[in-house]
Amino acid sequence: MSTASENFNQAELDKFAELAHRWWDTSGPQRALHDLNPARLAYVRARTPLRGARVLDVGCGGGLLSEALAAEGAEVVALDLAPELIDVARLHLLEAQVGRPDLRVDYRLAAVETLAEQAPERFDAITCMELLEHVPDPVSIIRACARLLKPGGRLFLATLSRTPAAFALAIVGAEYVAGWLPKGTHRYAQFIRPSEVAAWLRDAGMQLEDVSGLYYNPLARSARTGRRTDVNYLACAVKPA
Repeated sequence: MSTASENFNQAELDKFAELAHRWWDTSGPQRALHDLNPARLAYVRARTPLRGARVLDVGCGGGLLSEALAAEGAEVVALDLAPELIDVARLHLLEAQVGRPDLRVDYRLAAVETLAEQAPERFDAITCMELLEHVPDPVSIIRACARLLKPGGRLFLATLSRTPAAFALAIVGAEYVAGWLPKGTHRYAQFIRPSEVAAWLRDAGMQLEDVSGLYYNPLARSARTGRRTDVNYLACAVKPA
């Protein structure tokens, strides 16, 4: 298991930090995340109560999902290791609070492994979206999340499957042909099959409840869940009570 000081790739952090200033631009380089966010939120909302829940968002980036969870009434703590992204997330939250003073997100520049040492069994739900495929040791992330969950709490993951279809669509198509994502966003070798996620969850003492495909239509700028998990997928696991 990696330590918090080891489980990141500086080149990956730098790559996303360069996008920080346009993170909330719905037509910018993170447009896909904006389009996926409603489907990700709906998946979480359908499987765990959010109002009044204490929720952790791991790898929060500029705060797209964190703010959406807070708007549902959750008490949100959000982590990232890129200072530029945390700064952007905090700034956008201040702007959003002009119209929604009830929005509350505690953004922290911290590793999930460190928080797991400090505050075990603190959260009702944890979201970790599009992070596992960007770290050297995704198992370490899952174990830390399992430790942070209260018994009966749920972990929500989103990542990409290591299949020819995912390579063709998420890398060749999205990055090099259509240009919907910046080139180099993904590395195929770091994609993760659902069976691998399931095994890691079991090893961490979690029970897998659901795996659903996440279908993205970049032309319509919409996303929905479905059965096929050969490209993008979501997973939900519960920590036994």
